[in-house]
Amino acid sequence: MLVLFETPAGFALFKVLDEGKLDKVEDLWKEFTTSDSARRVVELKAFNKFENTSDALSAATLIIDSKPSKGLRKFLQKHCEGETLAVADSKLGNAIKEKLKIDCIHNSAVMELMRGLRNQLTELITGLGAQDLGPMSLGLSHSLSRYKLKFSPEKVDTMIIQAIGLLDDLDKELNTYAMRVREWYGWHFPELTKIVTDNIQYAKVVKMMGNRANAVNLDFSEILSDEDVEAQLKEAAVISMGTEVSDLDLLNIRELCDQVLALSEYRAQLYDYLKSRMNTIAPNLTALVGELVGARLIAHGGSLLNLAKQPGSTIQILGAEKALFRALKTKHSTPKYGLIYHASLIGKASQKHKGKISRSLAAKTALAIRYDALGDGEDNSIGTECRLKLETRLQVLEKTEFGKSAGSAKGKPKIEAYEKDRKKGAGALITPAKVYNPAADVFLGKSTEETPKKSELASKKRKHQDAESAPPTEPAAEAIQEDGDQERKKKKKKSKETEETPAADADGEKKKKKMSKGSEEEPAVATAEGKKKKKKKKSDADGEDGEDVAMQTEESGKKDKKKKKKKHADDE
Repeated sequence: MLVLFETPAGFALFKVLDEGKLDKVEDLWKEFTTSDSARRVVELKAFNKFENTSDALSAATLIIDSKPSKGLRKFLQKHCEGETLAVADSKLGNAIKEKLKIDCIHNSAVMELMRGLRNQLTELITGLGAQDLGPMSLGLSHSLSRYKLKFSPEKVDTMIIQAIGLLDDLDKELNTYAMRVREWYGWHFPELTKIVTDNIQYAKVVKMMGNRANAVNLDFSEILSDEDVEAQLKEAAVISMGTEVSDLDLLNIRELCDQVLALSEYRAQLYDYLKSRMNTIAPNLTALVGELVGARLIAHGGSLLNLAKQPGSTIQILGAEKALFRALKTKHSTPKYGLIYHASLIGKASQKHKGKISRSLAAKTALAIRYDALGDGEDNSIGTECRLKLETRLQVLEKTEFGKSAGSAKGKPKIEAYEKDRKKGAGALITPAKVYNPAADVFLGKSTEETPKKSELASKKRKHQDAESAPPTEPAAEAIQEDGDQERKKKKKKSKETEETPAADADGEKKKKKMSKGSEEEPAVATAEGKKKKKKKKSDADGEDGEDVAMQTEESGKKDKKKKKKKHADDE
């Protein structure tokens, strides 16, 4: 049985001298404690040396992929005819068996044998020392790592991270220096701040002009493109309210202006460098979101490869971590965008659609980053295609929103419902205008049942007044005519009854006052009903008094007739 062993220098074939020792796997390591005992177990049969580093790298990469190289196949065909081959990788053994028809073995005994061979490798292979094996293994491992990572100096994103950081720092410094120039020179010429708004133009004007008295004799056409601004500057310089400054002060101000202009020039140069590096390293990301936003995403993620591992939802809120955790802590809505908000596509969208577009843009950005980091292509076709799709989606969203605002969910305004009420050719409406109906009004706190009750009370009052104003009955009148004495008695009785009625009325008024005091605490509806009941009681009492008077007059008339009959009978 033969053993295939891979080394940094080449492939080695060992012949197993005593195969019976492979049965005792647990004690096999004892045979490789010394070089003499190892030589009694295995013996070097053949060795295939690599010609150079590239040959070693190609062979090692194929072995990692479980594929035999061309040199290995020739080496095995030459030395392994009719032999059984022990290999450390079962997939490699299957590939050798399929292509070379050589039986291969892979088990625990073979792995233990490989461990022993590695321990005594320098002793078993003559001409291969430990001082040579170490550098060879280190160089091969480095080459293999570069190959696996597809290392390229053009794909280093560290330069982008440093460049975007320096660009942000330059922007801050430029703003600070420009504000210092405005504040310093403003003591001499304060009106210039409002006339020239751009910081770079302001620094150039100050450097060229120096003292404001020189403005009249200078030509600012190269700096200021607008002639009106130049005319305003010269007029303001004549009537300026600023203080006078010395030549030494103007010299320091001009030196500061030189610093501002130098920083602005270096900033423009750095931006061009960053733009070229972004187009080289991440062309699809640059085509989708732009150079600055793409560089800030890479810097925030740490590297292009780390950013490629992130999902689209993370890329969407990258840069808004503080707002995200604050929203989760306070249980409010989470942010919709972070650094990606500054992309031109989100700037084109309306406020209502920024969330949708940012979500779609983040998903497409994740695809573009993965293609840039792990793909082989160097063009920006995927980024351009994704950008066109997002622009089309944005247009669709804006059009549907416009259609909905017109009055229909499908984008078509419905006006048929209004045309049916119009005449043909005329602008007037067929249906007449509605008239206000006052009878349909309803008053709170009053019910419709009050009106019939009031009419009933009014009718009862009228009947009572008619009954009181009616003349006395006929029998009472006859009795008065027959006897004057009886008439006097009746008058006295009537006077007594009339005296009793005011007393009853007074008692009734007292009762009403008591009732009114109690009813003030009740609601307004209850008071109205109480008054109605009182009026009914009074009318009923007055009716009963009138009937009693009529009955008394009839009874007195009958008694008088009886008395007259008795007297007449006695006289006879």
